[in-house]
Amino acid sequence: MTATITDFNQFTELRTAANRNDPAALREVASQFEALFLQTMLKSMREASLGDPIFGNSDQQEMYQGMMDQQLALEMASGKGVGLAEMLVRQLGGEDSARPSRPDGGFPLSAAARSNRVASGKPAPAWSDPKSFAREIWPHAERAGRRLNVAPEAIVAQAALETGWGAHVMPDRSGDSSFNLFGIKAGAGWQGDQVSRQTLEFEGGVPRRQKADFRAYGDVAATFDDYTDFLTDNPRYSDVRDHGEDVAGFANALQASGYATDPRYADKITSIMNSPTMRAVIGELKNPSPQPITARLSAHAD
Repeated sequence: MTATITDFNQFTELRTAANRNDPAALREVASQFEALFLQTMLKSMREASLGDPIFGNSDQQEMYQGMMDQQLALEMASGKGVGLAEMLVRQLGGEDSARPSRPDGGFPLSAAARSNRVASGKPAPAWSDPKSFAREIWPHAERAGRRLNVAPEAIVAQAALETGWGAHVMPDRSGDSSFNLFGIKAGAGWQGDQVSRQTLEFEGGVPRRQKADFRAYGDVAATFDDYTDFLTDNPRYSDVRDHGEDVAGFANALQASGYATDPRYADKITSIMNSPTMRAVIGELKNPSPQPITARLSAHAD
């Protein structure tokens, strides 16, 4: 059955799992509650409007407005959200609730999670804005672009769409970044780590909430390696490769192959590619500012 934000049975099941000290379930409960709270807040704000809607007030308009509010609430609650989910986790997290939150603003980690993090040496991304996100993934996008014969900026645009320029990368089971920058799901053949998250899928052009398993990686390099293998080894995506500098062709091929169910997936990638933000970021990466003469002389002196 398709999961929805108002399906309280799933909340009960998640709470039961959280009572077994499952940190992932507790985090999911808190995130679901935050999304529901934000959706209710958005609905109340619209009902408080004193003026009539510009385009009338039909049942269809209310239905699509509600769908938009639901998606907006989910986006606002993803990643670090607005802080409500974190507060709930800290209050309901048993002995971990007394511990301070991590310096990077994430959730407190259990002893087992902290031990696993130390053992894996998993780095934490520091993406404060689109430039820092693009700057870190650019070398990997260039490497993937050479293998796929696709412009690296097209790959950066897809990653920016999937993650909101790195701001909404889903966390893994320990609360760290899953580094899943391309929304690749964990199918039956996937043997690595994975994380379950609510997602919005389009069925017959209608968006529906579903719960799906997604792949989790140890770092940025791993996600690009898997992304490249995913598009190279699967015959389904044979038409996605070899588009060179044709970003629109690459985006349209992704959508035609069924990479995403969003009917506007290709348009969104192309729109990001042509945005002022992307032009500024890619321009800086492709044409870095020259060093001052004094800096170059100092480097040669060393």
